[in-house]
Amino acid sequence: MSEPTGKYSITMPRDIAEAARTRSGPSGLSAYVTAAVARQIERDNLNELITVAEADHGPITDDEVQALRDQLHQARQEQGHGGADAA
Repeated sequence: MSEPTGKYSITMPRDIAEAARTRSGPSGLSAYVTAAVARQIERDNLNELITVAEADHGPITDDEVQALRDQLHQARQEQGHGGADAA
């Protein structure tokens, strides 16, 4: 069962609207814009979580980020899903 919908009027630069309309494909502009807004909400929520975590534990360092990227890369290779750079 899908969520109830509403009709809204938004204003955006014409070039962005036309690019979105071109890329929206058969699902239509409304579905494309809905997906974009949903992704932005996810990012906003993640940024809020990061802010809370950093307030509790301090900011994550570049070295910590790289170590986690290395672990993820290794795990993907071990699972056989190395991505574009695994050949």
